[in-house]
Amino acid sequence: MRIALVILHADPARGGAERYTVDLAAALARRGHEVSLLTMFGDPPPPPGVRLVEQLPRARYRATRATLYRMFLEALDAHLDAARYDLVHAMLPVRRCDVYHPHAGIAAAAAQKWNIHFNPRRKLMARVERKLLTEEPAPITIALSQYVKRSIREHYPLPDERLATLFNAVDLQRFQPAPRPGHDYVNGLFIGQDFERKGLMEALVAASMLKEPRLKVTVVGKRRLGFRPPPDAAAQVSFAGEVGDPRPFYADADFFVLPTKHDPCSLVVLEALAMGLPVISTVFNGATEIMIDGVHGYVLKDPTDVDALADAMRKLLDSDRRRAMSQACLELRSKLSYEHHLDELLNIYDRAVAARRN
Repeated sequence: MRIALVILHADPARGGAERYTVDLAAALARRGHEVSLLTMFGDPPPPPGVRLVEQLPRARYRATRATLYRMFLEALDAHLDAARYDLVHAMLPVRRCDVYHPHAGIAAAAAQKWNIHFNPRRKLMARVERKLLTEEPAPITIALSQYVKRSIREHYPLPDERLATLFNAVDLQRFQPAPRPGHDYVNGLFIGQDFERKGLMEALVAASMLKEPRLKVTVVGKRRLGFRPPPDAAAQVSFAGEVGDPRPFYADADFFVLPTKHDPCSLVVLEALAMGLPVISTVFNGATEIMIDGVHGYVLKDPTDVDALADAMRKLLDSDRRRAMSQACLELRSKLSYEHHLDELLNIYDRAVAARRN
C-alpha cells in the first residue's frame, strides 16, 4: 500500500505525535508498505525505507506560524493533486485525508479556550478541522482514548463507521525493562515539551514541599526562556534538554511524573509503564485508562492539586512500594504491544480505502 503520513515536523526529538509518526513510518515500511512522510520542512533524515517529502523551503521560516500552516495546506493540496497514494493519514487538521488522527486532541476543543485569540494558527486549525469533519466524505477519525472519544462526540456527530478508538502503543523491543538504578537518591522523571500544560511547575512545587533531600527530578524537554523552577526546588531539579532517545532516562529513573492538564494519550506514560516505572499522572490523560490507581502508580483527579501530587511522590519514596508497583507495570506490557496496535491501524486503513472506493 502507498501510504502518506502527514505531520508538520517529522522530528522524533519533539516527542509525542512527531515521534509516533516517525516510528509508525518505520514500522509500516518494515511490513512492506511504501511510506512517505509529508512534512513542512526538511527534518532529520527519515527511517530506512521511508521517503521524506518537504512541502515548504526553509527560506520561508520568517513567516508567522499561522501563515506557515496556511502555506503548508496549499503545498500539501498541490502535492496530493500530483502524487497518488492509496491512503493519506494526517496527524493534524488538513483539507483532505482518509484518516484523521488528532494526537493533541480535537482542535475544536482548543478553539473554546479563552486564549485562542492569541493563537491564530489554532483558530485556523479549528476551522480546517470543522470543514474536514462536517463535509462529505469525512475521514475516519481516530481517538487515542475514551477521553478523546468523548471530546470528539461533543463537537462532531460522526457516525460509528467514521470513528475509531486506537490506544497508543509501545515498541516493546526498544523499550525493554532495565535493572533499577542503584543510586542513593530517588529520581522522578518528567518528559514533555509544553511545561505549562504538562504540569512541570506543579511537579516541582510538590517536590519542594516534601523537603526531602533524597528526591530528585530530571526534566527532559526543551527549556523555554523565562522558565524558572521554584527557588526551593532548584537544588532538586536537573534539565536534560531535548533528546532523541529517552530510553536511558527511563532506565535511570525510579518513577515517572506527568501531572498534565490535558493529554489525549501520552506516549511517554506508556513507555514508562512498559519499562516498569510507576507513574503519577491525571484523569486528564487518556493513557491512565490502562492504569489502576494505587497499583501502577497514582492517577490524580486535579492536576493543580499540589498537595495530592506531593503525597503521591512521598509514597513513591518507599522502595518496597515502588518495587511492587514496578512489577505490576511490567505485567501491562502485553496490552501495550506495538504489533497489535499496528494490526488494528491497518484494519482502519482497509476500512478507509473501502469507504473511498464506495
